[in-house]
Amino acid sequence: MQPRAFALLIACAILPQALAAQGTATTSANPVADALRGMEQRYARILIAAAEAMPAEKYTYRPTPAQMSFAQIQAHLANEGNDLLCSKVAGVPAPQHAAADTTAGKDQLVARLKETFQFCESAFAHLDDSKLSEPLQLFGPNPFSRATAILITVGDWADHYSQEANYLRLNGLVPPTAQRRM
Repeated sequence: MQPRAFALLIACAILPQALAAQGTATTSANPVADALRGMEQRYARILIAAAEAMPAEKYTYRPTPAQMSFAQIQAHLANEGNDLLCSKVAGVPAPQHAAADTTAGKDQLVARLKETFQFCESAFAHLDDSKLSEPLQLFGPNPFSRATAILITVGDWADHYSQEANYLRLNGLVPPTAQRRM
């Protein structure tokens, strides 16, 4: 799928939800940045809750040999997901620390995931919509617009939450978004 088609697909899937979550985003001077901040808050909450819900002894679980283990998803979210994507989107340097290790225990991986979402939140704090068309180098030789990078970031969170929700269900656990609210 072409990057622009992917971005449009993701936008159609998440923008209405993001705008609804923001409430006033449609009257904001920066509706895209505001929607991104809202989505970051939502995915931080549910991805961390999913990471906490999976028992430590199941962090090596993978449905098939070709799929990532639950621990590998956490490390990917921390390293390539949040640190890389949030820094690129916000135009700020990524934090300098050791990469999350898939052999680390649950507590370390959850702590690292929380740390990366805190980075994303602070990185997005001053983001506005003025540079949405600015080209960014993400992966490969072809640049993406900042707007496309925003959509890729939210799409990445959605993709990995879906993975985690399935892994939880395959282990007899109810994912955070499927639990009854009190």
